[in-house]
Amino acid sequence: MSVDALDARILELFAAEPRVGVLEASRRLGVARGTVQARLDRLQRDGVVRGWGPDIDTTAIGYPVTAFATLQIEQGSGHTTVAAALARIPEVLEVHTITGAEDLWCRIVARSNADLQRVIDQVVKVRNIQRASTVIALAEQIPHRVLPLVEAATKG
Repeated sequence: MSVDALDARILELFAAEPRVGVLEASRRLGVARGTVQARLDRLQRDGVVRGWGPDIDTTAIGYPVTAFATLQIEQGSGHTTVAAALARIPEVLEVHTITGAEDLWCRIVARSNADLQRVIDQVVKVRNIQRASTVIALAEQIPHRVLPLVEAATKG
């Protein structure tokens, strides 16, 4: 799927102002309402836009501690089964299969450092997890972002 300059402008506008509305977006971008709607529909259908939900700050809802854990799992046990079990722990926000000595990478949040121990204890109780290594994030230097990639995709 290629993203052109208009797609990028639409994505940038909706990322900055998710509640802008199609009619207002068309006015600001100087294109027909139908064009904006058709582009948004295509971007969503093609999987470029994965959702329209609010971007929630975990600190604001009482989870100021962020940690990253790498997990070793029992060989042959399957990543999918372990990931499904981890998905049942609300504080586990992301899980990725990775290369290297460990098998999975997780982003975890907690209410405090002591609460992080509780969450880690839940994680390591998951069947087929053999070992966990965790680091605590001290400060966010660059928040999760994708718009620079969108811009780069229109040029390459």
